[in-house]
Amino acid sequence: MKNLRNRFERFCYNNQNKGIPNLMLYVVLGNALVLIMSMFNGGAVLYEALYFDKAKILQGQVWRLVTYVFTQSGNGMLELLFLYFFYMLGRHVELSMGTFKFNLYYFTGIVIMDIFAMIFSTEATWMLYLGMSYYLHLSLILTFATTHPDAQFMIFFIIPIKAWVIALIDLLLVAAEVFNLSYPVMFFPHNLFPLVALGNYFLFVGRDIGNLIPQSWKSKRRYKAPQQKPKQTGTIPLHKTPKAPDFRHKCTVCGRTDVTNPELEFRYCSRCNGYFCYCEDHISNHTHIQ
Repeated sequence: MKNLRNRFERFCYNNQNKGIPNLMLYVVLGNALVLIMSMFNGGAVLYEALYFDKAKILQGQVWRLVTYVFTQSGNGMLELLFLYFFYMLGRHVELSMGTFKFNLYYFTGIVIMDIFAMIFSTEATWMLYLGMSYYLHLSLILTFATTHPDAQFMIFFIIPIKAWVIALIDLLLVAAEVFNLSYPVMFFPHNLFPLVALGNYFLFVGRDIGNLIPQSWKSKRRYKAPQQKPKQTGTIPLHKTPKAPDFRHKCTVCGRTDVTNPELEFRYCSRCNGYFCYCEDHISNHTHIQ
């Protein structure tokens, strides 16, 4: 599994400039167009032509398998502000992943939801699947928070809050939806949809979900201090050969090594200008050295 993941990362790196650059710009502009037309003409003709509808898809309107990404729910100028927020998140995630990998990440989320909705959605549960675009953009928040947990947002432009706090709240809300069976449409297996809709997050970034836990919360391992060797008496050599380090990998950020922390995985960043090593907690969360 580890070798397969390494091959996938190498494949994405070798093709990082392929795909649709600045994908979130087109997604946000499409959402803004649908929203503005709904606001000014007093209707939602464009929205009704784009949202996910299993019955109409089976009748031949296959574009709905993709175009629902332009139907972010909401109205008014506040929704435009949210769209700008999602655009900024998407740009940061794309710069972190690379264009090709981000395209795979985004379209994987679409495909996963399409498969689940086409299999399980019914006339009684169609309202649940109107929120597919919401869950796709929620995965962006979780991905950004996982790769940049200490980033700070200003809620209402006043209240500072860390990205990892927002991500944990979102995950708790998703868990509450999964276990809440009180709504008419939230019976099994439809209650699993919020979790399935985040499949692209778990596939691409899930292994780093531990970044959402602050370092101060994690239990600190205690290590015994190395015993000092007794002093040797006798002639001291004039030229002493320096001892080679007893580790192979050392994190540039926190200084942990494969000796002090054998449970960690270490990688070398391809975007840093040089041969810099990082542990699994900082490979996706560090300032690139130029």
